[in-house]
Amino acid sequence: MRRYIATALDKPIARDSVSRLANELPRGQFFAGLLALGCASGLASRAIQWIHRLGWLDALLGTFDISVVVWVSCAVGVSLVFQDRTAGVRSSELALGAAFLLLIILPIGPVSWLAVTALSLYIITSTEISSSRRGASILLATTVPMLWSRLLFHFFAEPILRIDASLVGAILRTRRTGDIVEFADGSGVLVILPACSSLANVSLALLCWVTMSQLVSHKNSAYDLFWPFWACFSVVVVNVTRISVMGLSQWHYAVFHGSWGAAITSAIILGLMVGICALGVRRELFQHI
Repeated sequence: MRRYIATALDKPIARDSVSRLANELPRGQFFAGLLALGCASGLASRAIQWIHRLGWLDALLGTFDISVVVWVSCAVGVSLVFQDRTAGVRSSELALGAAFLLLIILPIGPVSWLAVTALSLYIITSTEISSSRRGASILLATTVPMLWSRLLFHFFAEPILRIDASLVGAILRTRRTGDIVEFADGSGVLVILPACSSLANVSLALLCWVTMSQLVSHKNSAYDLFWPFWACFSVVVVNVTRISVMGLSQWHYAVFHGSWGAAITSAIILGLMVGICALGVRRELFQHI
């Protein structure tokens, strides 16, 4: 009889402890912790794939095929959400957190980014705290290059690659068949592979704009479409120019398709993205410096 009473009393005591802990837990810490785990799971999945493919050293030097913009955006987004000091996590949000953990517990990148998407949308629509909304907006934008643009490419790879091929063919003034362009000197053909597509860089340019504008609390204006447009346009120009140079001859392809050519192109694209986006938020940026 005593054991039965003790067991019956333990349940409400345990529920009260969980309820008290939830009421005292800052919402920012709760959601930031979940989002950090989700980003870590998604990034780790990509890193593991590239380590298996290239080995530790080459994968590390290539930042695991993850743009610096993505790494920075994840850190900035989580830190902004963490700034929310509002106390009290609802029981429904605890259940949401449990479901989130179930999705990211396995190192499956797309599922982790899907969970980050859902949680970011929930934070944006359920809180009035500026820092949380800004951080969640950045993390939502981060899922675009890490999940949604790749999913879009999966279904529309052929027309997307044909756009790049058409631009390259027009520059080289050579024949194009689908995503295949003839070398300018007639020595062969250039096949534009998914890794060379401009779509990935466009999604990164948009992410760069969202991250910088949300970080400095940029005020909306009529020019907000102007700056991300030029950021996207510039990275497409650089990417198409590099492919066009590779299409001049076999020698140009061997030189500019190598690791050094890719690294230089990535550095130029990164500089253009950051520079153009910084110009767009220069007023708020100078106030924070």
